[in-house]
Amino acid sequence: MDYTERLRRLSVYDAELTDDLTRVDADVASGTLDQKSLELARLAALVAVGGAASTFGAQADAAISAGGSPTEIVDTIIGLVPVIGLPRVVDAAPHLAMALGFDTDDMFEPE
Repeated sequence: MDYTERLRRLSVYDAELTDDLTRVDADVASGTLDQKSLELARLAALVAVGGAASTFGAQADAAISAGGSPTEIVDTIIGLVPVIGLPRVVDAAPHLAMALGFDTDDMFEPE
């Protein structure tokens, strides 16, 4: 199924297609988007919608497992600032830092 057919079916909320999309990675399955890009996009979406803190760990792990680096992950969320605004990215940053094994609270403790 090409992208125009998928868009058409999404636009009319084709239940069969939406069920399929919850089971597979649509673009990865069609071979047009690599797994790393998909996981970084999912991380960006998580930040954009203000995802729960507990979800950042799993998504960061998925991005790393797919070949993403911590630098690429941080660059991805920084790239969101013009689209979703600085406050949303700032809110997500400590959750993402913890997911990557970095405690931002340590920065503010006296040495």
